[in-house]
Amino acid sequence: MESWPWMAVVVLLGLTVRWTVSLSSYSGAGKPPMFGDYEAQRHWQEITLNLPVKQWYFNSSDNNLLYWGLDYPPLTAYHSLLCAYVAKCINPDWVALHTSRGYESQAHKLFMRATVLAADLLIYVPAVLLYCYSLKEISPKRKIASALCILLYPGLILIDYGHFQYNCVSLGFALWGVLGVSRGWDLLGSLAFCLALNYKQMELYHSLPFFCFLLGKCFQKGLKGKGFALLIRIACTVLASFLLCWLPFVTEREHALQVVRRLFPVDRGLFEDKVANIWCSLNVFLKIKDTVPRHIQIAVSFCFTFLSLLPTCIKLTVQPSSKGFRFTLVSCALSFFLFSFQVHEKSILLVSLPVCLVLTEIPFMSTWFLLVSTFSMLPLLLKDELLLPSVVTVVAFVIACGTFFPMLENTSEEQLQLKSFAVSVRRHLPGFTFLPRIMQCLFLSSVITMVLLTILSVTLDPPQKLPDLFSVLICFVSCVNFVFFLVYFNIVIMWDSKNGRNRKKID
Repeated sequence: MESWPWMAVVVLLGLTVRWTVSLSSYSGAGKPPMFGDYEAQRHWQEITLNLPVKQWYFNSSDNNLLYWGLDYPPLTAYHSLLCAYVAKCINPDWVALHTSRGYESQAHKLFMRATVLAADLLIYVPAVLLYCYSLKEISPKRKIASALCILLYPGLILIDYGHFQYNCVSLGFALWGVLGVSRGWDLLGSLAFCLALNYKQMELYHSLPFFCFLLGKCFQKGLKGKGFALLIRIACTVLASFLLCWLPFVTEREHALQVVRRLFPVDRGLFEDKVANIWCSLNVFLKIKDTVPRHIQIAVSFCFTFLSLLPTCIKLTVQPSSKGFRFTLVSCALSFFLFSFQVHEKSILLVSLPVCLVLTEIPFMSTWFLLVSTFSMLPLLLKDELLLPSVVTVVAFVIACGTFFPMLENTSEEQLQLKSFAVSVRRHLPGFTFLPRIMQCLFLSSVITMVLLTILSVTLDPPQKLPDLFSVLICFVSCVNFVFFLVYFNIVIMWDSKNGRNRKKID
């Protein structure tokens, strides 16, 4: 308990950085007619407050779906409605039907930023603190350092408090889910993850590891005894939570189908904007988005996604462990990001959360990944005029991680979790002893490339014939890094023979 005062200091530092970033610009500020994600969140408050539930997801004269139509699950809509009630009490003009479209003012900006901060304080920050505090086999100082680094992760801060979204809600619920199932509170963990999934459908990135981990637990207990009873309880918890969230929408079949169509808009294409995944990178050379039929795009992306995550999911089911669960969350989310259909650049945050959870186990690789994930969103951050907050938060994050987890000192085979893999390779190549040096060189090359591309993007105008040159280069370089990380995490998982025997339990 003596570490809690320091945890309070960590929270204050995290909140200070968050609120400072919130003073900056936001998505679509002063850019009619569509504005940006800030206006989308405000518009959802307007719609949910002024229209009956049955009209929230349908196109009408009062709800033009082409103007930021609601396309997230019901829990997001309920959250928007709650915020709308508060907004109406303060200033009804903020959420007036039709007339509030594109509303911008300093008072309203303060209100919107405060809603993000409140959600963060209620859901995400407590989950981070409890997760770090409950880690075993590490010192109290390291727990505090882990909490500080996670709360200072620049990607989430810049998107939620700069660009403007509520990712802290879905990620917070997902983290509560991780805590629950890791500590043996499987029903509470399942409920928390269902809330995450009903807030943002992109939480599907994490769904297979949750499913496989819980199913593996049931297998271990025996499907003819306690395991079967646990499976039934988990299934009932999931069904009940989904039914409660979807209750207003399942009374009519067409209503439920319309919500599903809004959640999975396949007509939007393989990817949006410049996203650092395989398909966007390949599209630079092959133009697959425009030339390949849509149904083939969906089938190919599904096959690649499924095949890339299958080995780790099978191992987690056969050998369920808390450590394996955390690492499989990373690999599966990264597979979804790289290969799945309809990916946004901000979806990399779904990979970053589980990477934060393994920060104490592989600080070098985790810090490296979190830096690349923030860099991959640079075109979006520059578009939102968030260069200064980006630089400051990244520098603060690097200082924190470098102080408490000296990166270049944590590159031995054991610290990289690659000892078993290296031993296997040395059976065929006895001279394979330079893995740590390779990792250090790759890290330095990656960082230098990111710094140079950032400077070029800020200081030079792209050629007129190639207006997206720097954005494409950033996405391509980030994609190459992410493919490398996918290979790395799969190696760590598949070569970790201790997953099934020596579990690092969360107590």
